[in-house]
Amino acid sequence: MDISIVIPLLNEEGSLPELAERIRQVMNDNRFAYEIIFVDDGSKDGSWTIIEGLAGIDPNIKAIKFRRNYGKAAALNVGFEAALGDVVITMDADLQDSPEEIPELYKMIKEDGFEIVSGWKKKRYDPVTKTIPTKLYNWSTRKMSGIKLHDFNCGLKAYKNEVVKSIDVHGEMHRYIPVIAKWAGFTNIGEKTVMHQKRKFGKTKYGLDRFFKGYLDLITISFIVRFGKRPMHFFGLWGSLLFLAGFLSAAYLAYAKFFLLGYKMTERPLFYFGLLAMILGTQLFVAGFLGELISRTANSRNLYLIEKKIGI
Repeated sequence: MDISIVIPLLNEEGSLPELAERIRQVMNDNRFAYEIIFVDDGSKDGSWTIIEGLAGIDPNIKAIKFRRNYGKAAALNVGFEAALGDVVITMDADLQDSPEEIPELYKMIKEDGFEIVSGWKKKRYDPVTKTIPTKLYNWSTRKMSGIKLHDFNCGLKAYKNEVVKSIDVHGEMHRYIPVIAKWAGFTNIGEKTVMHQKRKFGKTKYGLDRFFKGYLDLITISFIVRFGKRPMHFFGLWGSLLFLAGFLSAAYLAYAKFFLLGYKMTERPLFYFGLLAMILGTQLFVAGFLGELISRTANSRNLYLIEKKIGI
């Protein structure tokens, strides 16, 4: 199979028929062998009923329905698990991503040798309150990750199948799939300017809070990737340094009491600093040790309650 198109959605009943028809037209025009995998992330409208109708017309349409809303990352994760195509395309269901971009994305993976190609909505139809935070978010992500992409949060991306089968996406980490993939060893990452369409149906699912969550997620993924398999390297190091600082402080006070001034150790603020540092250092060291035990025994598989499936 040439292409798997993974489409997470939440309450997008208005856009689904047009989206499916446009994808089908592009696939047929280019003679691609394909599958469309809709992942309904707990929609409360008629989205699933429409998907069932579309699947009855087009056997290339498959679908998964969550019992409740788990978030976009969870939807992408189960879509990646089900994808069979050599190239996996992700796109949003709101018609703001253009299916006509798919052939060029496919070519960049299959012929140009990229492992990941991210869309860049260079011209956006968003208010200033959204575009300015987006630019700041993308700038900081570029600086921290070293990946030269302009639009990390663009839903239109293409991946080699090997990439999506090798990474785990959870929480709100869908924004950082290129970062996760890079740290997993997939470094050939490209970018393509894509069209940004105005939303025709429904309303956006994201508010300003996503930018604050985005920065917290970036810090989280940076820590997990660097120290997730070796937490003792972080907690043990800082715990040892704190304990050493506290121990030296206490040793100095003890020396001063017996050989220099003879005052009470508890009268010096340095005593309480040393005591606190040793306690915190011990706690951090123990946290690192427990983290090592957990990382070696934990099962990282995510479990999502799937209510229905079509063709999978």
